[in-house]
Amino acid sequence: MALFKKTPAKVRLLVLGTGGMAKTHATAFAQDQRVEMVGTVDVVPGRAEAFAKQFGIKKHFADLDKAIAWGQFDAAANVTPDSIHYPTTMKLLNAKKHVFCEKPLAENFKLADEMATTAEKSKLINMVNLTYRNVAALHAAKKIVADGELGEIRHVEASYRQSWLVGNQWGRWDKEDMWLWRLSEAHGSKGVLGDVGIHILDFTTFCVGMMPLSVQAKLKTFHKAPDDKIGKYVLDANDSAAMTLEFSNGALGIIHASRFMTGYANTLRLHVFGTKGALELSNDHDLTTLRKCVGEDVHTQAWRDVTKTEAGPTNYHKFISAVLAKKNGEPDFRRAADLQKILDLCYSQEASQSAMV
Repeated sequence: MALFKKTPAKVRLLVLGTGGMAKTHATAFAQDQRVEMVGTVDVVPGRAEAFAKQFGIKKHFADLDKAIAWGQFDAAANVTPDSIHYPTTMKLLNAKKHVFCEKPLAENFKLADEMATTAEKSKLINMVNLTYRNVAALHAAKKIVADGELGEIRHVEASYRQSWLVGNQWGRWDKEDMWLWRLSEAHGSKGVLGDVGIHILDFTTFCVGMMPLSVQAKLKTFHKAPDDKIGKYVLDANDSAAMTLEFSNGALGIIHASRFMTGYANTLRLHVFGTKGALELSNDHDLTTLRKCVGEDVHTQAWRDVTKTEAGPTNYHKFISAVLAKKNGEPDFRRAADLQKILDLCYSQEASQSAMV
């Protein structure tokens, strides 16, 4: 009698949006044998078809409503522009589809909260692609904190460093639409705070295991062109952001992000200081390092590398596992909504400060 291996369950996935990040999603999901990408959607004529052909996807649509009417999918990867996340995700949730959404979840907390509440009530799998959760050293750092090696946390310092307004490593920001829209509020940009602020907030608060009780913020838009305008783009979105936070245990934190941190293409830095020790984590595309100063080393300020940082499953893998297990994974919509609440507070503080001048 022949023995046959049981065919593993597959999640039928729709890819919504076909920009650069969608290719990252599709490449990751294509490597997971539990996934079958069955359709793709893009409103720009020809893009969905080209994307489908590139990744061997059978169906393509120029409209999400048509894809939902077809309905032959279990879950969707929402890789649309930020302002489109809310309306498209709500349509998918109302159609009882699981959703893996790009960050930020929505443009403000009110919309993000509605998305999270809808997904929770429907018991649908809902996750957000906060990509730095994929960094193995972050999970090792979190364990160091959780195990009490640093004692009581007293101070946290973090930064997200970019310099594409200084260097041309990613192209000419003043010539290319893909960069110019990020500098213009009228084109949907929330500035550096909206673009990467949620990343460094998640990176920091996930590591220390605490959310801030209070936040003070200052945003800055620098002069970059005559009349602060290039073509159709008014350059009014924030270029730098600085936050001072107080955490639930009384610890203070400083978090800043900027596109003018010369010499850094895309680097996240995190320092956590406690009563028994400290850690230092640096992550960029080419190199990740984690060091700690604990025990007797605190008396000599000796820092030692932490080399045991095992890579865990990616967000993409965790989402598919959650769908198959019918149990939600992390980071979920509620986490993204909580982070959005902090970003909204930063924007509102800046607006009130500007009104006082």
